[in-house]
Amino acid sequence: QLHMPLQSGSDAVLKRMRRAYRSERFLGILDTVRAAIPEAAISTDIIVGFPGETDADFEATLDVVRRARFAQAYTFQYSPRPGTPAAEMADQVPKAVVKERYERLVAVQEQISWEGNRAFEGREVKVLVAAGEGRKDGATSRLSGRAPDNRLVHFTVPEGAERPRPGDLATVTIPYGAPHHLVADAAANGGS
Repeated sequence: QLHMPLQSGSDAVLKRMRRAYRSERFLGILDTVRAAIPEAAISTDIIVGFPGETDADFEATLDVVRRARFAQAYTFQYSPRPGTPAAEMADQVPKAVVKERYERLVAVQEQISWEGNRAFEGREVKVLVAAGEGRKDGATSRLSGRAPDNRLVHFTVPEGAERPRPGDLATVTIPYGAPHHLVADAAANGGS
C-alpha cells in the first residue's frame, strides 16, 4: 500500500498550490510503481475547490482520478484557513460549488474503489487481525483487520474454529467486495 497525494489533477491548480509535479508526471510515477508492484493499492489526498479552480480544472481532476484508479482517496473540501497564502487568494470558489464538486468526486472514487474491491471476490486473503477496526464487529459477531495492501477486511470465524486475536494472521476467502471494505463470512471460509 502506497499513499501518493495528488491534491488536484489540474496543472494550473497544482501550480497555484506550489506543487513541484504536474498531472502527467504523477501518472507516470503511478505507472512505474504499478509495473514494479502490480498488486499495489495506492491511496491519495484530493482537495476540491482550491481558489481559482474552474470547471475545467475540476474535470481535469476527475480525469486523473479515473486514469489513476486509486484504491482509496481522502477527499477534502477546501476552506480558507486564516494566515495561509490560499486564504488571501482571489477567486475563492463558492461553498455550494465546492460541495457539488466534492460530491461528484466522491461518487467517481467510490465506484472505482468498489470495482477494485470486487476484484478480490473469490480470492483468498491473509488478514492481520486488529482490535477496533470494525465499529460494528460486536453487533455482527465479526472480526476485522487489514489485508497486505491495507484494505479493511471484516470476517466471521466458522463455528468451532479457534478465534484469532489481535496481531494474529487469518486466511479468509472474500465473497463480497464492498465500496470501502472486503467481507468474508464464515460460510465462505473453511477456517481462520
